[in-house]
Amino acid sequence: MAEEDDHKRTIVYGESALSYIKRNTLPAYPRAYELWYTYSAGYNHGLNRAINQVIKTNGRVSTEEMQSIYGKFLAPTRLGDRLNDVGSKVNQEVEGLVDALKMSADATSDYGSSLEKAGTKLKSLKDPAKLQRFVTNMVQATHNAVASNKQLETQLLESKRQIESLQANLEAIRYESLTDELTTLNNRKHFDSSIERTVAQARDSSSSFALLLTDIDHFKKFNDTFGHQTGDQVLRLVALAVKQNVKSHDTACRYGGEEFAIILPQSSLAEAAEISEKIRVAVMSKELVKRSTGENLGRITISIGISTFKPGDTAHSLIARADESLYAAKRGGRNMVKSEEDLPKEGGSEVA
Repeated sequence: MAEEDDHKRTIVYGESALSYIKRNTLPAYPRAYELWYTYSAGYNHGLNRAINQVIKTNGRVSTEEMQSIYGKFLAPTRLGDRLNDVGSKVNQEVEGLVDALKMSADATSDYGSSLEKAGTKLKSLKDPAKLQRFVTNMVQATHNAVASNKQLETQLLESKRQIESLQANLEAIRYESLTDELTTLNNRKHFDSSIERTVAQARDSSSSFALLLTDIDHFKKFNDTFGHQTGDQVLRLVALAVKQNVKSHDTACRYGGEEFAIILPQSSLAEAAEISEKIRVAVMSKELVKRSTGENLGRITISIGISTFKPGDTAHSLIARADESLYAAKRGGRNMVKSEEDLPKEGGSEVA
């Protein structure tokens, strides 16, 4: 059932992508399909916003504009290029620091040699004029050493500022690579690594945890009726309900188009069911208003499936049970929470 629903949903996205390619008279390159599929699914808020702006301004998207948007939001090398740029700047700062330290070391060495020679020379100086010149030279050498140290201090402070800025850029890149722009929840990439890590930890410590999979009921119909912008508003609303009902050590992610996944460490099935119910009620209790017109669009609902880690589980088997539980909630009438305990036992018959 889950595979059948996935098939239907993704076929709709695919057909929609082809219709956009035809409507804009674009060549049907794989990257064109990827871009319009992503647009149709609403996975990438920045991409959708960029395309909508182009359509609003020009009425259509040209091949050049499509390639530009693809390069900015979907190209596999996009984050890699930014990381390379930051890496190059870090190398430049390090090289600058090494040069500054070498110059300072040379100046300090020269000053040390001058002091050493001065100690020997001072003993033999009797002529007041020569002594005066000697003192003048030593004062100048001292000034030069102080100036060199001051220059190094300035260089170190500037490099510190530059490196802090580069660290902020790296953190922004890291955040972007692991965060869903529209909902500000963790993205699928973060979920995939987190679930593998959490499974390994649970296996090593013989502990358990819970996984929640959430799907917005009738989202495609809602999206088609009221448009992508209102659909985005729905996704943000669900994401907010999730954020307000999970703890800081939980991992909440946007799993797919209208699907969310939540990893609850050290949580029992009963605890996970309680959190799921809070999220479900929080979503259902909010009335949705279309921002552009003030029109009341009613309420939305979600269905939630729960599984818990058991000895021998893999990330795949755990997700599969949560997915089966989610579709049990869908089959049961939607707007409800179902867990692996509600699934037919092995050897039994499935209830429709």
